[in-house]
Amino acid sequence: KDYRGIWQLLLDFSDLRQVLGLQDVPHFTTLHKASKRLLCLAPVRRALRSTLARIFRRRKIVPYAAGDSSGFVAHHASRYYVQRRDGHKSDENTPKKPVLYKRFGKLMLIICCLSHAILGAVASQGPTPDIDQLDGVLAEIPTHFRIEHMVLDAGFDSAHNHELLREDNGILSTIQVGHGRPPKDPATLPKNKYRRRMKTHFNRRAYRHRAQAETVFSMIKRNLGDFLRGKSEKSRQRDLLLRSVTHNVSLVLP
Repeated sequence: KDYRGIWQLLLDFSDLRQVLGLQDVPHFTTLHKASKRLLCLAPVRRALRSTLARIFRRRKIVPYAAGDSSGFVAHHASRYYVQRRDGHKSDENTPKKPVLYKRFGKLMLIICCLSHAILGAVASQGPTPDIDQLDGVLAEIPTHFRIEHMVLDAGFDSAHNHELLREDNGILSTIQVGHGRPPKDPATLPKNKYRRRMKTHFNRRAYRHRAQAETVFSMIKRNLGDFLRGKSEKSRQRDLLLRSVTHNVSLVLP
């Protein structure tokens, strides 16, 4: 809901106010101002770490982690409707209108494949490539967690990302090869040793865990919605960070 919807919901349900410990219903502008203060990066980090402490308890080792990103539309119209509307040809003499890219909210996550918990989250504006954004989301993971193996799709395929995971953080990486322009000779091997190993000895058994990242995005979009109500880039980012925290809270609750 938007801020007015939450305000009206609190007015209608006295039991909800009692559970939340509210004697008076705050105005919807108060909720908007509170979101700017409470959904900054530092409070969101503390909230995510608090939920991770409850999910993992004493466990500090993550056998498999997966990373991916997904876009959230900024309107209620579905992508299928927009494509049919813009691509509809009412007159045979009228050319089809091209479907252009529009700005949308982008959420990049690193998740635990075993528990579906979000270890790190970065909200931004899309469309943007994933290949140069692994550094930022990896920095959001609490330092006391030790990830043993991380699986990523071809959008993260680069020598820098392999070196970042393996050499700088001691994480075994499995990244599907396929980013960039394909070589003229399909038998040509990449020059980087890690990308060359992905080409010759790809760990398909480990790569199966990458689908868990898609599962987390499906859980967020089905439970919390796949559209953003914010009109500005900052408000959409706050909405995405709030959904990340809410997802982890839902895993904590019985």
